[in-house]
Amino acid sequence: MNLLTSEITDKSFVQNLIPQKKPFVMVDKLFFFSEEKVVSGLTISSENMFTSNDIFTAPGLIEHMAQTVALYTGYQYFLKNEPAPVGYIGAIKKVEINRLPALSEELKTTATILHEIMGVTLVQIQTKCEGEVISTSEMKTVIA
Repeated sequence: MNLLTSEITDKSFVQNLIPQKKPFVMVDKLFFFSEEKVVSGLTISSENMFTSNDIFTAPGLIEHMAQTVALYTGYQYFLKNEPAPVGYIGAIKKVEINRLPALSEELKTTATILHEIMGVTLVQIQTKCEGEVISTSEMKTVIA
């Protein structure tokens, strides 16, 4: 098993782990990686395309959760010296958004892998902001 030994906060490095490119990047840190889960981060900025009136919108929060799963897959491929594959959201279930984060707040999102088989990953996701759980969901992603 390959564990991440230290946080990765180099935005360029993190962006190379996912197939999405600017301006559609919704993760900027990799805090933790194991075969069972990944923890990503994002600091909300005014340049983010999902920021409106100094608030990060619900679609942005959902995309951030999906890109957390992409980061999980991308880091797996990085460990194999292969480029990050393109993937798609196959299904979103049980999304709950308790509040939307504001500018400069940092999201910390944990995706726990429930099942992974043949390019399909089912995850349970929780996003915290300032230590408070602000959203949860279940997603299924599929590698193209």
